[in-house]
Order: sequence, then C-alpha cells, then structure tokens
Amino acid sequence: MILLLSTLNAENVFERNCVTCHQALPATLQEMFKRYLLIYSSETNVKAGIKHYLRYPSKDISAMSDLFVDTYGIKEPTHLSPKELDEAVDTYWEKFKVFGKLK
Repeated sequence: MILLLSTLNAENVFERNCVTCHQALPATLQEMFKRYLLIYSSETNVKAGIKHYLRYPSKDISAMSDLFVDTYGIKEPTHLSPKELDEAVDTYWEKFKVFGKLK
C-alpha cells in the first residue's frame, strides 16, 4: 500500500491525469500536440488552446478531426485545479515541443 501511494505521488499531474486516459486512444499525445501546434503555432497560444478545451470541451473547438470526435467523443470538463492544469500543460509542452530540438 505504501509503495503504491509513493508511486502515485512520484508521478506528475500530467502522467497521472493525462497519459493514463490517452493510452486507450489511437492518436498519441504527440500526434495531438502536433495538431495543436499547427492550429495555434506559439507556446502561449497552444497552452491557452489546450487549457480552454480542457475546461470547456466542445466538438467546435477540438483539435481532432470530426471523425475522431464522432468515434471517441468529447471528454468531460477537467477536474484539475488551475494550478494542476497549468502544471500538466507545462509538462505536456516540455515533453513534446519541437523548438530547440531540431538541428
């Protein structure tokens, strides 16, 4: 029991709340990140777009295709606090950003 609790505490908000649910989807978090980057282009806009979608999920503002949304649906609004949401989105950005990684 203690080992399980320590493992959960060791994971960050992104790993606990985002990765676990997205593992069951055919589109990876990296593929979704690329879609957000194509739509919003800058770090500030990508983060704002993701946060807005997670707070107010809607087919109209989803970065995913209509077929994807029709097949897998729209998520429920996030239960994360504003601080946790910021941490999760920051972690997501750092994990998948391409800026500074291209040579």
